[in-house]
Amino acid sequence: MKNKILVVDDEQSIVTLLQYNLEQAGFEVITAMDGEKGKQLAEIESPDIIVLDLMLPKMDGMEVCKQLRQEKIMTPILMLTAKDDELDKIIGLELGADDYMVKPFSPREVIARVKAILRRTQVQQETSEESGKEESQILIGNLLIHPEKYEAYFKENLIELTLKEFELLLYLAQNKGRVLTRDQLLSAVWNYDFAGDTRIVDVHISHLREKIEEDTKKPAYIKTIRGLGYKLEEPKGE
Repeated sequence: MKNKILVVDDEQSIVTLLQYNLEQAGFEVITAMDGEKGKQLAEIESPDIIVLDLMLPKMDGMEVCKQLRQEKIMTPILMLTAKDDELDKIIGLELGADDYMVKPFSPREVIARVKAILRRTQVQQETSEESGKEESQILIGNLLIHPEKYEAYFKENLIELTLKEFELLLYLAQNKGRVLTRDQLLSAVWNYDFAGDTRIVDVHISHLREKIEEDTKKPAYIKTIRGLGYKLEEPKGE
């Protein structure tokens, strides 16, 4: 069965270019030219990934992303922006996008990013469907992680995480007590070159703290090691 890709962009030339190249790469492609239609298709078509432009008529990409996440639709989102502006990237990630690309880009690069995201979601589906196998889990304080199910719980409550947030949390947990630099985290979780763009790590760390820390200003789990990076540790007193 082909993976279904939803492409949402108001530039016909980009939609045509992406649709042609993605179909040539073996994907089923559906398209929308504005944010409202894109959100509607995301809800009814259940695509495997959404390629979403930032600047859209009727509803911009930021709002589409925000509303989908509020509706607990956690489909991976690759956000496109015409601005090489760090603020746009950070806002998109804060609203729940999993990755971003700056225009202009090559279709090959988009396909590579899409395949990388889909490989992770495929692993998630395959491992969660396996039966007759004792599931491994990681327990750190009140944080419980099920790697095979791509689920995490804090105080027995399921945490809503994007794919990247979960992968970052899992990697930190698998390396409990170790100081990990931002470059190490970029390489391990994002798998490609974000040279000089370590702010993406800080944004995701901030998201995780909001979901697992009692006091984000005095984190008990994810500690900042000034000048180095981050480490996840067993909270004191738990």
